Amino acid sequence: MLHPSYTDLINAVNKGVEPGEEPVVQSRYSIVIATAKRARQIIAGEEPMVPDNGKKPLSMAVEELYESKVKIVSDEDSSEEENN
Repeated sequence: MLHPSYTDLINAVNKGVEPGEEPVVQSRYSIVIATAKRARQIIAGEEPMVPDNGKKPLSMAVEELYESKVKIVSDEDSSEEENN
């Protein structure tokens, strides 16, 4: 069993969303994609934002998302940041 659960991860990622705004993440698919992308970044050499403790990159990526150490941004938001 995955801990934290998908529901817990979705709630953790969306906790800063104001009522009436669209949630950052609405599906398990979005969580899987974001977690896999972060795990690949860790594998490529980026420093993990949580203690390693012998964990695999995917476990570290899940923990980072759950603890709000990384932020999921939409493709539109990331292209706006690149243009500024």
